[in-house]
Amino acid sequence: MPNEIELSIVMPCLNEAETLAICIQKAQRFLEANKVSGEIVVADNGSTDGSQYLAEQISARLIKVAEKGYGNALKGGIEAASGTYIVMADADNSYDFENLMPFLAKLREGYDLVIGNRFKGGIKPGAMPFLHKYLGNPVLSFVGRLFFKIKIRDFHCGLRGFSKEAYKRMDLKTTGMEFASEMVVKSKLNGLKIIEVPIILYPDGRTRKPHLKTWSDGWRHLRFLLLYSPNWVFLYPAILMMMIGFTISVLLIMEPIIIKGIIFDIHTLMYSASLILIGFQFFVFYAMTKIFAVENGLLPKSKRYSRLFKYLKLESGLIIGALLIIVGFALSAKGVSIWKSTDFGILRPIDTFRVIIPAIAALQLGVQTVLFSLFFSVLGLKSKTT
Repeated sequence: MPNEIELSIVMPCLNEAETLAICIQKAQRFLEANKVSGEIVVADNGSTDGSQYLAEQISARLIKVAEKGYGNALKGGIEAASGTYIVMADADNSYDFENLMPFLAKLREGYDLVIGNRFKGGIKPGAMPFLHKYLGNPVLSFVGRLFFKIKIRDFHCGLRGFSKEAYKRMDLKTTGMEFASEMVVKSKLNGLKIIEVPIILYPDGRTRKPHLKTWSDGWRHLRFLLLYSPNWVFLYPAILMMMIGFTISVLLIMEPIIIKGIIFDIHTLMYSASLILIGFQFFVFYAMTKIFAVENGLLPKSKRYSRLFKYLKLESGLIIGALLIIVGFALSAKGVSIWKSTDFGILRPIDTFRVIIPAIAALQLGVQTVLFSLFFSVLGLKSKTT
């Protein structure tokens, strides 16, 4: 049978007695005025101010969520909701529950996630702290757009709508304030249709301090974005470091570099060779992070993930590692021959280090390539059998 409830309006609640009633009443007026078959779900996260009693008195569905956290409260309410579509918003009276039609209209058009844009719609005086308005939200939204190529200007708006089916596809894991970021990122990674609609943000109607903590919750959002984007955290820095290290090393192996009277020689060669090794470590962590995230359901499988195992095969890794080890031994043999020419006496580092440093770097890269190829083959067993 078709779902009789089209829209569920979910409000997370933790001691919202001052504003909960008016939010529920506004939501009820919206449903009645627009003839929408819906319900209002209050996901209570352990209130001690009588919020539960208020919710039940005004005919809202009360869902008690024992696990603490903004994300946990919302997941509890969303999973208990009966509607085809869901609109979620804080119960602090900062969002207009009587003006939800733009969200429902876009959901009816087929969009999977509809997010409010407070910067485009308007922020009333005193509605958003200075740091949130001019630093936190703009910076985190920029990072989100850069890392995930999402055309969203207000990443952390608390008023948003989505279909119940889309929510299941998101497979959200976080339990705190970063839940908002995860919803946007997972929607993009799963190929869901996302759109923004302008909304107005009003001043918080509560007299107590909000639950949101500027620095700690801001860091949680940023940390989530970094962990979910191994390309920017590990892969791109790895490529850059290895390219720079390799280029400088090749030039210094041939001869010293003199720039405006400053001589860069074997000591610089040591650092450039180290930069190659550090870059390789970053690449390894990229691959490990990617595999762990996908195999544990944190990230969806993609074509790039499949290509990772196409190129990172045990056999190819062993061959490349063996070749690097051979090069390392060959250069080491050359170094020994130079030493032998002095009857194994005192060497001039400025001559021998141009051979010894590349030899050591090649040996280290070769051994690490062999070991990590073995490790990747173990990590990839699950991927190859599913």
